[in-house]
Amino acid sequence: MPLWQWVVDGVGAVLLLLLLYGVVLVVRRRLVGRNGGTFELSYRPAAGPAGAAQPPSGRGWVLGMGRYSADRLEFFRIFSVAPRPSVVLGRADLSYVGQRSPAPEEAHSLYAGHVVAEFTTRDGRLELAMTPGALTGLLAWLEAAPPGRRPPAV
Repeated sequence: MPLWQWVVDGVGAVLLLLLLYGVVLVVRRRLVGRNGGTFELSYRPAAGPAGAAQPPSGRGWVLGMGRYSADRLEFFRIFSVAPRPSVVLGRADLSYVGQRSPAPEEAHSLYAGHVVAEFTTRDGRLELAMTPGALTGLLAWLEAAPPGRRPPAV
């Protein structure tokens, strides 16, 4: 078989794998969003201890989607084929610190129109970026915890 046929076969195999990957991503997104409660969400663990100032930068953001599941907020990476969430945040562990607009160097790393909210957990700080409406929903979900299940406000 001539070399050009091997090259064409190789390119065809790569294109088929890319198409299969795309189909798996679409099916996974449909399965994750099947039960509702999903929204566009970006996640970044913040460096340093809680309360320490950190200059904003565009590095470290992971695009994905969030899903409410009982007392958990599940984060799914957008380009992963894993059926399970990559990060799970318990409602009782999240404490809202504040929000800000994305810094100019972050704007290209996040979905358009998102705001950045900072939270503290028992493991440290983290930042979540979402639409203002989704942030309102997240804060309402945090406040709706059963009595005695929320830590004192920071």
